[in-house]
Amino acid sequence: MQKEELRSEDKKSSYELFFDIPVGPQHPALKEPAFFKFKVEGERVIGVDADVSYNHRGIEKALEQRNYIQNIYLIERICGICNVAHTLCYAQAVEQIHGKEIPPRANYIRLMIEELARIHSHTLWLGVAAHEIGFDTLFMYVWRDREVVMDLIEMLTGNRVTTAINTIGGVRRDVSDEAKYKVKKGMDILEERLKYYKKVAINDPTINARCSGVGILKPRDAIKLCAVGPTLRASGIKNDVRADDPYALHDEVPFNVITYDTMDVLARVLVRVDETLESVNMVRYCVDHMPSGEVKIKLPLSPPIGESVSRVEAPRGELIHYARSNGTNKPERYKVRTPTFENIPSVCEMLTSKNGYEVNIADIPITLASIDPCFSCTARMEFRDVSKGKTWIWSLEELKAHCKKKGI
Repeated sequence: MQKEELRSEDKKSSYELFFDIPVGPQHPALKEPAFFKFKVEGERVIGVDADVSYNHRGIEKALEQRNYIQNIYLIERICGICNVAHTLCYAQAVEQIHGKEIPPRANYIRLMIEELARIHSHTLWLGVAAHEIGFDTLFMYVWRDREVVMDLIEMLTGNRVTTAINTIGGVRRDVSDEAKYKVKKGMDILEERLKYYKKVAINDPTINARCSGVGILKPRDAIKLCAVGPTLRASGIKNDVRADDPYALHDEVPFNVITYDTMDVLARVLVRVDETLESVNMVRYCVDHMPSGEVKIKLPLSPPIGESVSRVEAPRGELIHYARSNGTNKPERYKVRTPTFENIPSVCEMLTSKNGYEVNIADIPITLASIDPCFSCTARMEFRDVSKGKTWIWSLEELKAHCKKKGI
């Protein structure tokens, strides 16, 4: 009897063995450096530890060493795909300190370019999501159609990705009547293709098998973990900065806040597809209702002493910029909080089996991709003395002195 009990205990313990699977920081499935340590029991993921601090570029500190105009081109490189959202948020923050409103035509152009960039971002993500589940035919079709919006962005701004269209006081370029005509033609093409992709997402067995019921994020967890953007709206929470705190005339241009309540990866696919269709309609509205007038006002290079907080709805979710001016031509302090940074706790929740919901190893790539992560814009750094419980951040002068001392 004792031997049988012992064999039973051995069998039980063999099923309770946990293993750690490291993914990253350099991994074929990751486009940027990040490290995820998954605790698994067989094929079942039961825990995850995330470290996204492998690419700290020091942009916030660099912003304090350059003037406000030079910073426009640095700001948009926080994230190439979200560059319009970042320069818009930055320009608004500086304009708030100046206490000035830009011309209505400039706001319409800003909104139009912002929504074109959202279409670009969401179609890029849809292709990547298809690739993550092995649906490379869809990936190639979507990226082919993505060229339509990229050509429009290049025509309007002069660049295909980093647009540099927004500047302090307005926009760099006006929009001609010929360009408006081409934009409307492009929207017709994109609307037709996006409606087709929505049908594919709903009906295709591959997408449903790999995305439906995968990566569950319940509404209460989405709120508790401060999820933002499509990640939050796919859990049925109606939250969008464009509607809740309108900027750049979003209170004049009609649109619907898209939500789905299935809380899974498929909901995040459908939210983004529907949002691109909403963006198509918003771009059309801007073209049809754009007023005449100036596209820029001239503002002094040095804003008055003050501080401001600017928010926009980037493609990945709520983006916040904080600026503090000391009256010189360089910001005294600048802080950026990106949406991916906010969504990391949520994706860890999605990747953990609990409450009867199971996550398998095969679900990791598409679940992680479902928040549309941008790891290079999330890293933050501080010095910490664990023994003394002290944390601090060096100034540029202290950092230079340390490097000189170490011969770096």
